[in-house]
Amino acid sequence: MALRLQHLNPKRTLFLLCDIQEKFRPGMPLFDNMVKNANKLTRAGKELEVPLIVTEHYPEKLGKIVPELDVSHAKAVVGKTLFSMMVPEVKNTMKQLFGEKPEYAVLYGLESHICIEQTAIDLLQQNINVYIVADCCSSRLTQDRDLALDRLRQAGCVVTTSESVIFNLIRDKNNPKFDVVRKLVAQPSVDMQLGRFSGSAKL
Repeated sequence: MALRLQHLNPKRTLFLLCDIQEKFRPGMPLFDNMVKNANKLTRAGKELEVPLIVTEHYPEKLGKIVPELDVSHAKAVVGKTLFSMMVPEVKNTMKQLFGEKPEYAVLYGLESHICIEQTAIDLLQQNINVYIVADCCSSRLTQDRDLALDRLRQAGCVVTTSESVIFNLIRDKNNPKFDVVRKLVAQPSVDMQLGRFSGSAKL
């Protein structure tokens, strides 16, 4: 299912932050880099008033979202055991926010080939335009992440980066939030070594 690349509308866009939890840090390559990029994206989303939903996978054992990420503005922080984020509480929050569903979902977090991929499948089945933020995604094996990004692109997701999403939402230097967000993007995003494996996603 190929989808056209479109401009993101903050009023019709949902940010979905998936399972960036402290217990995953030791076993995840480039974890700290991913968190820095995710922090930039999440802060920009807050400034641009894009609703955020956060999940934590089995938080009783795997802990909370990492402290570097301020998710206090999230519309819901939901514990789950399902790999997909599309659990009843998330679906209900989406319906409350958008009447039924968002037009665009910006998805990022862990792990690319499991929770991100399965969430994207569920979103695509609802005919939601899915933007996967590649520099804010990780897996225990980088090849798993890269191959998942390749599959997701082929499935109809837009595979993009945090700065691309941010500027797509702003659209215009005269946007009243431009000066605030400009400070967030003053430093380039941190390298996530995307597409370094043969046969993997090329961004």
